[in-house]
Amino acid sequence: MHSEIEHKYLVDREKWEALDKPQPRMIRQGYLMAGPEKHIRVRLKEGEAFLTIKGSLDGAARAEYEYEIPAEDARELLDHFCVSELSKYRYVIPYGGFEWEIDEFLGSNAGLVLAEIELPDETTTFDLPPWVGKEVTGDERYYNPYLSQNRFPESC
Repeated sequence: MHSEIEHKYLVDREKWEALDKPQPRMIRQGYLMAGPEKHIRVRLKEGEAFLTIKGSLDGAARAEYEYEIPAEDARELLDHFCVSELSKYRYVIPYGGFEWEIDEFLGSNAGLVLAEIELPDETTTFDLPPWVGKEVTGDERYYNPYLSQNRFPESC
């Protein structure tokens, strides 16, 4: 079984805005199914497209299967078959020997900025960048399936 081990954090917007950042990639993603136990996602990012199946979280880990698909198929799935959708800009920033993915959400979730780090195993230690804030790993309100159907929590 393939597994994803990921930690998720809110981003300190003031520190993030002051940071010299690389060019982001635009991501459009939708959900063919989005439930608490599993979800099936279609993602389109600048001509690349993927179909991803994810299981429920067990701490910071969950089963994940991802397959590249033709971009035109992804557009059709997004336009005609997804029950919910979101868009965001993604930045990839190296820090402390890892790549951090930072998502700036668009649309109804504009203003939300999240950082994620994917780890090789659950015992891996890592340093937090100075622009990373509160950890929200395990809080479903900060996961994309939820955000595709709801606005992010105003308290963040």
